[in-house]
Amino acid sequence: MTDAPAFLPYGRQTIEDDDVAAVAEVLRSDFLTTGPAVAAFEDAFAAKTGAAHAVAVSSGTAALHLASLAIGLGQASTVVVPAITFVATANAARLAGADIVFADVDPETGLMGPSELSAAIARAPQGRVDAIYPVHLNGQPCDLEALRALAGQNIPIIEDACHALGGTVSGHKVGDGHFSTISMFSLHPVKAVAMGEGGVLTTNDAHLAAKLRELRNHGLVTDAARFRNTDAAFDAAGVANPWYYELHEPGFNYRASDIHCALGRSQLAKLDRFVERRQTLTARYDAALGDLAPALRPVRRVDWGESGWHLYPVLIEFDEIGCDRATAMRNLRAQGIGTQVHYIPVHRQPYYADRHGGAALAGADRYYARCLSLPLFPSMHDTDVDRVADALRQLVSA
Repeated sequence: MTDAPAFLPYGRQTIEDDDVAAVAEVLRSDFLTTGPAVAAFEDAFAAKTGAAHAVAVSSGTAALHLASLAIGLGQASTVVVPAITFVATANAARLAGADIVFADVDPETGLMGPSELSAAIARAPQGRVDAIYPVHLNGQPCDLEALRALAGQNIPIIEDACHALGGTVSGHKVGDGHFSTISMFSLHPVKAVAMGEGGVLTTNDAHLAAKLRELRNHGLVTDAARFRNTDAAFDAAGVANPWYYELHEPGFNYRASDIHCALGRSQLAKLDRFVERRQTLTARYDAALGDLAPALRPVRRVDWGESGWHLYPVLIEFDEIGCDRATAMRNLRAQGIGTQVHYIPVHRQPYYADRHGGAALAGADRYYARCLSLPLFPSMHDTDVDRVADALRQLVSA
């Protein structure tokens, strides 16, 4: 009897022996959290992205929420978020009190461009927005240079770079802060590098970095120069009491542990290798699927940056092939091939549709109707790509 081929999820972590050793070293150390592994990881991440500051937190969602708070969003704020993203992008700003204006996207890439941003700003109350949240999708970057030019220098850009670690945009590393106020990343297991659960914010603004570090740790102020209750804070000689801290505004326990950061730092050292492998697999997919167009084709490639290829999405004309998406996904799964949809347009989610009436965003709806993410992760074999391509060929020609 021939063994069935291994199941291929749409994404998964690649953990190696040195990653395990890095975590074990922390487990044997004195610090499981709030220790030296956190700072070491942050320094490595800042160096890798080219940013002045990196702040590690417990998840990508926590990173988005802290960024929203750090730039001062509140009840009177309005932000622009593209409709094709995970719900966390919009939720983070909403939880800070802001109202959301959803932008349409290019139906061939899923990305918000300057024309979509301009149309969204025009729909905002009085045509005014307080922040813009561009989302890099599948690994491909938004045209941040064009978005920044449209936004001007006074509107904060919070760059949702969860899919794009290891990529570039207009000659800059994603996350270096050249075009954005704050960039944020997720290090969930299916992302470019894995931290278990974890997120990172990068910025070139020292004040914002300090604010983010305070907010991730309950909002506690430990800088003696900022203490307000001087009688309680200092001893008779004017030296800060060693136990003392103050709360100037409430924050959260969004800290990342040394255990997670040790794994993240070990994985980060492999980023270039992982991205190169993703790009090789993507090129193999492109070649294997090239003759299935227009019924099935990869998303359109952008020319203003290099993708780290977090996901490998294709656009399928399901009506043309005579098979709906749910049936296609079940058919592929029966053959040991996992797929996923990234994403259901957020403006169609009941919470936001109830608030905004489900704005007509044709590009987002068109992208969503056709997209399907195929297996892509660094430990895949070339033959795995061939196997997926063969299954898709049968699906399209059935």
